[in-house]
Amino acid sequence: MRKTNKSVIMIIITMIFTAYSFIIVYSLQENNDIFIKNGSRNEKFIALTFDDGPHPKETNEVLDILDKYNIKGTFFVVGKHANWYSESLIRAAKEGHEIGNHTFNHPDITNLSNGDIKKEIKDCEDTLVKLTGKKPTLFRPPYGSYTQDKLGQIAKECGYKIILWTTIDAKDWRNPPVAQISDTITNNVQNGDIILLHDYGTKNTVKALDIIIPTMIKKGYKFVTVSELINK
Repeated sequence: MRKTNKSVIMIIITMIFTAYSFIIVYSLQENNDIFIKNGSRNEKFIALTFDDGPHPKETNEVLDILDKYNIKGTFFVVGKHANWYSESLIRAAKEGHEIGNHTFNHPDITNLSNGDIKKEIKDCEDTLVKLTGKKPTLFRPPYGSYTQDKLGQIAKECGYKIILWTTIDAKDWRNPPVAQISDTITNNVQNGDIILLHDYGTKNTVKALDIIIPTMIKKGYKFVTVSELINK
């Protein structure tokens, strides 16, 4: 009888452990599907992303450079800036660039409740739909700051993928020299990278793009939007 009881207990423990392991693996896979730092490493595709705009000057200058080389970028837009400077946002959307959600007020969302995070996302979303006619499906947390479980659940509920970036960060928001921005990127890019740049008060980023893009094209890289990158 004791042996039978021990066998039953061992079977139950094994079943619990197996189920728990499955939940962990499934959860990790689910997070990999929601939190994205790069695309496939197998092909030479990369994505340029621009945070914090639109800006009445820099965004248009970035768009001019992208148009010059006939490539598309992904712009993570702050809702209040979109209301202030809607013309450059509308231009970006009309020219086929991808528009992502970067909250309405650009707060550190780790300091917000779930309800406040959802409001930041929804207010920005409503603004982008009003101005471009299209609901965004990509979200980037300001400062790259987030609590994974909390934001992952909110993203699922709101229909978003969380787009981060690869380890390359030229810190162009500090407006360092043009060569520093371009060298940081061109010397370190790998297949599938999501490159973080800014189009709000970063004049040297615009100049650096005119070095980065032709250099990477010569190296055989192709520039795509983030959605194109992750779908490849």
